[in-house]
Formats: sequence, C-alpha cells, structure tokens
Amino acid sequence: MPLRLTPTFRDVLGSKDRPMVGMWLSSGSPLVAEIAAGSGLDWLLIDMEHAPNGLESVLAQLQAVAAYPVLPVVRVPSADPVLLKQVLDLGAQTILVPMVDSAQEAADAVAAVRYPPRGRRGVGSALGRSARWNRVEGYLQQAEEHVSLLVQIESEAAVEASAEIGAVDGVDGVFVGPSDLAASMGVLGQQTHPDVRAAVLRTFDAVRAAGTPVGVNAFDPAVADAYLEQGASFVLVGADVALLARGSEALAARFIGSGGEDTDRS
Repeated sequence: MPLRLTPTFRDVLGSKDRPMVGMWLSSGSPLVAEIAAGSGLDWLLIDMEHAPNGLESVLAQLQAVAAYPVLPVVRVPSADPVLLKQVLDLGAQTILVPMVDSAQEAADAVAAVRYPPRGRRGVGSALGRSARWNRVEGYLQQAEEHVSLLVQIESEAAVEASAEIGAVDGVDGVFVGPSDLAASMGVLGQQTHPDVRAAVLRTFDAVRAAGTPVGVNAFDPAVADAYLEQGASFVLVGADVALLARGSEALAARFIGSGGEDTDRS
C-alpha cells in the first residue's frame, strides 16, 4: 500500500485559525526532541546553523518526533544546494534557509528544493527517506506539494528587500531573526531595541502585503504577544537548551542560593 506523507508547514499554517507557536531544538538530542514533541506546541525547529546538529542527528530527531502531532522544521546553516538536497532526502518537509538578503537569494533557495525543470534538486528519492524509499506514490511528480520553504530575514538589507523576498514564487513564509538583525543595525544583543522592533514591523507589513505569512523569534513572552498582535503568523518562543539552563539555575538558586556557595549536605 502506498504511504502518505504528513502535511507541510504551508498546509498546516493555512488550515489554522490562529498563529503557530513553537520552540527551538538546539541540543542535538532525539530524546529531548521527543519530549518537546509531546508538549502540545505546534512546531519544532531543528537547528543546524547554531547547534551541534549534522545529518545523522537531524534524521534521528525527525524520526523521534514523527509519532507526535507536531510539525518539524529544519534550519540549514546555509543555502548550499548540496546540503539542502541531503536534508530533504532525510525526509525533512519544511526547510528554513537563514541569511536571505535579496529576492535572488530567495529564488535560488526555491530552485534548490525543487526538481528539474523548475529547480535543480538532485534526484535520489529511491535511496532516501523523503519518498520512504519509493513507497510514496508519485513523489517525484508531486514533490513540490510535500516541501515547504521558509526564508529568514536577518539584516538591514533584507528588511529593505522584504517585499520582494516575500513575493518570490515558492517562498511559503518569511521568518524574522531579531538577533542578527540587531547586530546588523549596530545594537548587538538588543533584540528588543526600539529600532529593531520597528524594522521587524516594517518587514511584517511588507511581507504580508506580498501575500506571504511572516513569523518571528521572540523569547520574551511580552514581546512575543506583541508580535502576535501585530500580525505574526508563527513564532518561536523558547529553546530546549535555554529551558534547561534557566530551569537548572532556578533549582540551584532555590536549594543552594544565588551566590552558588558550597553548603554542607551531610
């Protein structure tokens, strides 16, 4: 019996009457990924750009979350067509490409995730999990239906080009990264600086005017709420490693003290 793949980010986002809320998976751990998958969140971002993730660990995390009603997205470290091909062949159905500064770069990313003649993705579905080793009937002919592409705006140049980026055929969503955007604006580490938030909102307006959903990263709950009210269709509001770090710090503060001094537990 032919197998059916799960819906992509594009499909799920279009079917919901509310924004999609998710978190980062930066630990590289399939066990942590599975724990997060059962949380009730809408989506999980497996990060290859700033986390210790390679092809094997991404595959393991995709497999770990597959049994849960959550949508995995893989952020690749760059728009390298070879790496994009490999990640797609692992079975990732939604890809986030970082550091997209122009419509041409967005169009190049679209081409990298599509088969010829509309793109340049290499054909290896018989050997890959993407088509479940040729058990998904018609995968090659319908591959575009099984893949969503998100691109990330993270610079002043990208903000200025956001309308054109959002209008590129094949871009299913634009994700704004305030951290790198702040750095490009000369306010490193100040993701909630008024100028950065204003640039994020300009991007929201431009991308939505192009008819494309837009999302943003916002760990501060108040900032996330504000962005949702201002039109974000999808957000990331936390990370596995950050939750573990802050949670373990809270335990230490509660039972040891904020100074971290040694105590006699005998």
